[in-house]
Amino acid sequence: MEADIKKNIEETLYAYENALNTSSTEKVLPLYTQNGIFMPQGANSAEGQEQLKKAYDFVFKTLQLNVKFTIEEITLINENYAIARTLSKGTQQINTERRITPEENRELFVMENENGKWKIARYMFNKMK
Repeated sequence: MEADIKKNIEETLYAYENALNTSSTEKVLPLYTQNGIFMPQGANSAEGQEQLKKAYDFVFKTLQLNVKFTIEEITLINENYAIARTLSKGTQQINTERRITPEENRELFVMENENGKWKIARYMFNKMK
C-alpha cells in the first residue's frame, strides 16, 4: 500500500516537472488541490485555482524552464497527507532576454489525497545558487 502511494506521488511530481518544461498552465492546474497554494521565492503566494492560473500564466510568459527533478524524499504522514522533497536542476531562459542561465532549486511539496488522487496542496522552492 505504501509503495503504491509513493508511486502515485512520484507520478504527480514527474507530471509537474513535465508541465514546467512545457510551460503549460493547463497541465499544472489539475496537479494541485482545489485550495492548493504555490509559494514562489520572491513573490506573493497564489491560493486556489484562480490565483494559481494567474501565477503560472505569469511564470510561463516570463521564462522557459528545462529542468529535471530528483526526488530525494517522500514521507507519508497518514492516508491523506505526505511530504515530498525534490531537487531540480537544469536551465531557464528569460523570454525577454533570450538568455539561458543555470537553474537549480530545492522544492518542498505537501501532497494531499484529494478524491483518490495525490495532488499538490502546498509547494515552495528556493534557489540553490
